[in-house]
Amino acid sequence: MSILIYAETNNGTLTKNAIEAANYGGLLASKTGNKAIALVIGASNGLDQLGKYGISKVLHFTNSGTSDFDPQKVTHVVAEAVKSENSTIVIFAHDYSGKSVAPRLSAKLDAGLVSGAIALPNTENGFSVKKAVFSGKAFAEVEILTSTKIISVLPNSVEKVNNQVTAEIVPFNTELPSTQLKVKEIKKESTELSLTEADIVVSAGRGLKGPENWGMIEDLAHALGAATACSRPVADIGWRPHHEHVGQTGLAIRPNLYFAIGISGAIQHLAGVNGSKIIVAINTDAEAPFFKAADYGIIGDAFDVVPKLVEAVKKFKASNN
Repeated sequence: MSILIYAETNNGTLTKNAIEAANYGGLLASKTGNKAIALVIGASNGLDQLGKYGISKVLHFTNSGTSDFDPQKVTHVVAEAVKSENSTIVIFAHDYSGKSVAPRLSAKLDAGLVSGAIALPNTENGFSVKKAVFSGKAFAEVEILTSTKIISVLPNSVEKVNNQVTAEIVPFNTELPSTQLKVKEIKKESTELSLTEADIVVSAGRGLKGPENWGMIEDLAHALGAATACSRPVADIGWRPHHEHVGQTGLAIRPNLYFAIGISGAIQHLAGVNGSKIIVAINTDAEAPFFKAADYGIIGDAFDVVPKLVEAVKKFKASNN
């Protein structure tokens, strides 16, 4: 019996979401007395670092047939790994890959799936998993009754714990099936930092008055080592690219720190960011809904506040170097 974690890579490096999933799987393995095994598909460096999160074995699949990320092929590889290792629990990150593969695997293995878990399962009486529902307004405890269980985990759901073991790297191979999906082109974001993996996100809305003013948002992001984001109206009118849109109809993110600058805080936007550990809202409107959700609020003009924040961050960094 084992727990299998699908650990995704990007440009030969394990992603932050993969580390989150490995940490979750390692903690669950310790809790249930199972062995934690990771499956890594594609060329990657530093696989032994997964041992820090309780992963005792890493299955490394290097067949170039999955380089275009065909979810049907990846599902087949994960299913074969589940059979090979007699895994009863499979863990994914709740990101694009997890959303593409976990449901397919659920159907293929006739396994119960809980997507978007925010805590370790309760195993005292059965096997139930906590997740947010109704756009984050409530929580549900979902019980999985099938023998094989699948969970996709939201970022920042459990605290990282150093659960050091020695990770054995083992080659893994299986024949890839032919599929009806053909990838014609892959376009990668040119941004320096992936929005879904950023610890800090600086986001802005129509309060910036125009795309020409986004320089100060980028200045603050650079100073903090953060990713930039925007509200839906900003993306819809073309001020910023759509891949920066966060909210219920865009990307759902859970950074450690989220700046909302010139964003009123509509329900749809809050639904995509209310999992952030700390929210800072900056707005001239003292009645803006975001202030009710924020941990810290600054009532003021972004054009006055943000440059001062940039200067303060730079001074702080200079004094600590």
